[in-house]
Amino acid sequence: MKLHTFRIGGVHPDDHKLTAEIPTKKAELPKKAIFPLSQHIGAPAKPVVKRGDKVKVGTLIAEAGGFVSAPIFSSVSGTVEKIDNVIDATGYLKPAIIVNVDGDEWEESIDRSDKLETVESHPELTPEEIISRVKNAGVTGMGGAGFPTFIKLTPPPTTKAECVIINGVECEPYITADYRLMLEHTDEIIQGLYLLMKAVKVEKGYIGIEDNKPKAIEIFEQKTAGDPRIEIVPLKKKYPQGGEKQLVDAVINRQVPAPPAIPVNVGAIVQNVGTAFAVYQAVMKNKPLFERYTTVTGLQVKNPGNFLVRMGTTFGQLIDYCGGLPEGDNKVLAGGPMMGKSVASLDVPVCKGTNSITVLTGADAHRKKVQNCIRCGKCVSACPMGLEPYLLATLSAAQEWERLESEDVTSCISCGSCQFTCPAHRPLLDNITFGKGHVMGIIKARIAKAKAEAAKAKA
Repeated sequence: MKLHTFRIGGVHPDDHKLTAEIPTKKAELPKKAIFPLSQHIGAPAKPVVKRGDKVKVGTLIAEAGGFVSAPIFSSVSGTVEKIDNVIDATGYLKPAIIVNVDGDEWEESIDRSDKLETVESHPELTPEEIISRVKNAGVTGMGGAGFPTFIKLTPPPTTKAECVIINGVECEPYITADYRLMLEHTDEIIQGLYLLMKAVKVEKGYIGIEDNKPKAIEIFEQKTAGDPRIEIVPLKKKYPQGGEKQLVDAVINRQVPAPPAIPVNVGAIVQNVGTAFAVYQAVMKNKPLFERYTTVTGLQVKNPGNFLVRMGTTFGQLIDYCGGLPEGDNKVLAGGPMMGKSVASLDVPVCKGTNSITVLTGADAHRKKVQNCIRCGKCVSACPMGLEPYLLATLSAAQEWERLESEDVTSCISCGSCQFTCPAHRPLLDNITFGKGHVMGIIKARIAKAKAEAAKAKA
């Protein structure tokens, strides 16, 4: 079996896939559900409910707040308690809708049957109708980024999609939510891929899966055998192969240029397996996005597992269900150990992008003592974007913004490969992320100023 991979950088962290063979369970309903209005990249959603309103599972509770935005739906039935500020996974107070749960009554329009609906049996579904249903259901990228899916399905007119690539890599250590989804809902994911292909009017689809998931590779190859439109691409185990640009390189051997270029600039539309599943449910079952597969894991967690979780459920409830926090020092991450964010409270709710809750304990919960850079160059060799992390981190710390921009800091994908491989334990990613944020702010201000001056000149 020929294995593919990306060409630049990459590291090989230990898998720690503790929950890979644990079937998914339905998580218990929360007693109180918390729905942050910012569960996606772009403008926060706008509430369409108020205190005292009754909602059902699947009721629209917040509409899109702009073009780059997505609506939010209730995952529970109950009464809106209030709209208030809560701490989300970023550690900041953000507006949220809080619902007191009193049952599990679903909107009647949602098809809850297990019958598999195929694209072939629904010729009435036009590309425009598919995109409209995806948009109205609030589907966003389920791999963590949270980009509204309908926007990816309507690329700029100057670009042309040639294929859809489904990301079944899940290269981050510990996380197995996507793997279980692939094993348990293979047919729905394949139909989701067909829908995505029809939406962007292409005849070629790929599903990239790393070779540490042989069962997933086998079942997808069996299910798609005989269809020349779909190709299953086995990939070498290497992090961060799940990054869009790395996956495009690995699957179709094309490298995406630096920002503002995106995968469609080289002909590819990339979607996560969870997104493909959500697209199937939205289009074929009229089911909005209000629940997702999530892994709860950690070396010292008593009963780690994979769960189908209603959004709005708190981290604390899921961790308690798995036996509670281990004794001693703990660090709870929204996501995995490479790209996950440490949360400040266990009251943080599961959102659209929460693929994992990872509990680090003991020495893993503490940062190691920072030492001087020894100029070994390991961070440069590991960077999958071909950057010089040691230099970007130094420039960020020195606040040399102009030089930082010229060194292409906006190309950083925050994968953490540099920090992982640094023998001096320098906080490379922390400094680079700080500098990237500042530089992007400068770029946005520059663009806004140029637009204002152009409008003034035109007037």
